[in-house]
Amino acid sequence: MTEPFGLGTFSGGDGAPFPGLVLGGAERVLDLRAAFGDDVTTLALLRDWDASLPRLRDLAADPVGPISAYAELRPLPPVSPAGQILCAGANYFKHVRQIAYSFLRQGGDERPEADVRAEAEDISARRATTEEPYMFAGLPSALTGATDDVVLRGPGVRHDWELELAVVLSRGGRDIPEEQAMEHVAGYTISNDISTRDVMQRPGFPMTDFLMTKNRPTFFPTGPYIVPRELVPDYRALRIELKVNGETMQDEGVDDIIYGVERLIAYASTVVTLQAGDLLLTGSPAGNAGHHDNRWLVPGDVMEGSITGLGTQRNRCVAA
Repeated sequence: MTEPFGLGTFSGGDGAPFPGLVLGGAERVLDLRAAFGDDVTTLALLRDWDASLPRLRDLAADPVGPISAYAELRPLPPVSPAGQILCAGANYFKHVRQIAYSFLRQGGDERPEADVRAEAEDISARRATTEEPYMFAGLPSALTGATDDVVLRGPGVRHDWELELAVVLSRGGRDIPEEQAMEHVAGYTISNDISTRDVMQRPGFPMTDFLMTKNRPTFFPTGPYIVPRELVPDYRALRIELKVNGETMQDEGVDDIIYGVERLIAYASTVVTLQAGDLLLTGSPAGNAGHHDNRWLVPGDVMEGSITGLGTQRNRCVAA
């Protein structure tokens, strides 16, 4: 039986980043430079994943090299250097229903509650039958670690959370068939796609501004580490949970997803050339700030995010 392990990038007292193998239920971290050389990075391991993975398995069973307590290290974004970031939007049925309901009500729809909710349900159902995945690009400069502060920069004050299952690729390509897509997956991690809602649309300019909304520094807390695909038998069985100051805001199974990992990879590969080390965010489940009476993030808030078996994030929100 394979010993459970994770792969991440960490820094210790000297601040220098190093690739680490997470052992013992995230209690210890093995410095992989002893086994792979001083210049090794997680990206290099992902680019040679077919050779790296068996060695990581062996090291998980019989660690060789310096070991640190996980609690004494700072987890950095796990893929280093960072690759491309591709994000799926409107990709959970309950989330789409919430978005559609809010849009109809905010647009002045005064029909009875049952009628508005029925239309929101219809809009959600059509996503899976008449449309393609909706995806956009993120910037590596927005990445931050799983325990780092999130800086709530202006303009805009409606800062929102979106905890998501993220896929890390070990193999790139173009026009990848859906039935072969999982062969390109190294593993899974956690990402929180922080979004400032009140700058998403510019007044009098009918375009979505994702650069301003989602790509500010620290707006993509990611990690703490990658769990290999072979240790996650069914990603749809995972559960996503996010708390703000101890209050649960998101709590949803990945089985509510509209377009699964296979479909997202296949679709994305028809648009861009995917590469090893790329990060693919699969979309946010229900429970964003708008659903909680516009309870936007403010300085002092603490977000705690977890996905089954993938570790935990804890990010404090601070003013610029």
